[in-house]
Amino acid sequence: MINWSRIDTVLLDMDGTLLDLHFDSHFWLEHLPRRYAELHKLDHDQVKAELIPIILAEKGKLNWYSLDYWSERLGVDIVALKHEIQHLIGFRADAMDFLTWLKAAHPRVILATNADRKSLELKLKLTGLEDYLDAVVSSADVGIPKEEQGYWEALMKIEPFEPARTLFIDDNEDVLESARRFGITELITITQPDSQTPIRQMTEFPAVTRFAELQPVNPPKTAS
Repeated sequence: MINWSRIDTVLLDMDGTLLDLHFDSHFWLEHLPRRYAELHKLDHDQVKAELIPIILAEKGKLNWYSLDYWSERLGVDIVALKHEIQHLIGFRADAMDFLTWLKAAHPRVILATNADRKSLELKLKLTGLEDYLDAVVSSADVGIPKEEQGYWEALMKIEPFEPARTLFIDDNEDVLESARRFGITELITITQPDSQTPIRQMTEFPAVTRFAELQPVNPPKTAS
């Protein structure tokens, strides 16, 4: 599926690509509404019905990914609430194997994420993901989400890469479309970002369920 001899750089999304999106889905759709209702002594069902549309209205914007924004907007400590269910943070199936393989194969590996720095601080510390990366570039660092061309222009300046020799993997197809417009041609999406939801049957981009589908049969040669 991938001609690895033509890949110098691998750009990887975090949530829903390397990490199981179940943590985030559960937090925003279940845990936050429940805890918000408890903290403010409100009806849970009413809070959920009112809160989720407010959150979804920011989808694709920088605010959607900002924990500081939601803490201020909702008047709750989002980071503290995330810590309450941090045990749900974990890698997707065989993501660690893929990262280990990439480290041996030696392309440059960059985490290209919309997660803000507070999300990254929590997840990188718990997972050890940073040990497998050459760089991390968050949309919060550049002030532009990956859905917009400005993110890729900023990424190019921070961590230069050749679009024609770059592989980008992301579960968000709006983000992949933005990357395609920028000129990245090797694009892969994920069929099951959240382990607790069904596998997506139709995708705009080539898709995999497990990273092993992308790896060559023979292991990479290592330096003697």
